[in-house]
Formats: sequence, structure tokens, C-alpha cells
Amino acid sequence: MAKAYVKFETNKDVAARISEVLGLAKQSGTVRKGANEVTKSVERGLANFVVIAEDVDPEEVVMHIPTLCEQKKIAYGYLPTKLELGKAIGINVPCAAASIEKPGGSEHMMKEVISKITGRSTGEERPAQAPKEQKQQEQKQAPKPKKEAAPAAPKAEKKNAPQA
Repeated sequence: MAKAYVKFETNKDVAARISEVLGLAKQSGTVRKGANEVTKSVERGLANFVVIAEDVDPEEVVMHIPTLCEQKKIAYGYLPTKLELGKAIGINVPCAAASIEKPGGSEHMMKEVISKITGRSTGEERPAQAPKEQKQQEQKQAPKPKKEAAPAAPKAEKKNAPQA
């Protein structure tokens, strides 16, 4: 029976690549282990890639992670078992979820896996202008309304009282 939180199938080739990416990231980067640590990593925006085991029971332990990743626009994937996920990150116990915060030497391979999972390229192409720069350009191009000087109100003359 498929778990409710598993949103797509991961084929064996991609699962093997995910395991490799996790192993490389563990050696040369930063990997967080466990559902609680992964949740914190995603909420803080530190995670680059999240991996969830498909056989977590009870599934409520990791059910929130895919939705959270989608909200934060963080890529995620699945491995078939908790034991396989644990071995991939170098621990001898099952692990429900893991996140890569700093990919280290696995960055290129991680981007490749993400593109296979999402179905779109994750190349380094960036928009012509960053949103902040684009906003500044729009402000420069937009005509600024000129303020018309309001007619000056006549100033009341101060009458000095004669000094006695």
C-alpha cells in the first residue's frame, strides 16, 4: 500500500544516484539526519535537497515534509527504505529523512538528480536581472510626477507692541 506522503515514484536508477549524492555530501558537505532536523533545516531555508524514506511508520512523522519543501521551493526525493537512507548517510540505523544543507563535492551530481526528479533543467542560467534590480529599473523608467508648488499663503505680519 502506497503511503500518503509519497507524491511520486522514484525509479531504481534515480534512487541509486540519490544514495551516491548523500554519501558524497556526507563526506564533503553538511547533511542533517532525522525528521525533526530536516524540518528545521527546511523551515530555516538551509536545505538544498531533502530525501525521505518511503517506508516510514507512522507516516505522520514525515507527512509534513513534502508540503513544507514545496512551500519553500526545495527539491525533495525518496529512497525505498529507512535502512537504505541510513546507510547512504553513513549511519548504521534506519533514518526517516535527511537534508543536504551544503552539498560540498556532490553539488553537480545533486543538481543532476534534481533535474531528473523535477523534469526540468537546474542549470545556472539566471534571469537577466534579479528582482530587486528589475524593480529599480522600472522605477527609473517610470515618469515621476512633478510636484507643483502650491501658491504661498500670505504671511501674517507680526505687530510688535510698542514697548512702554
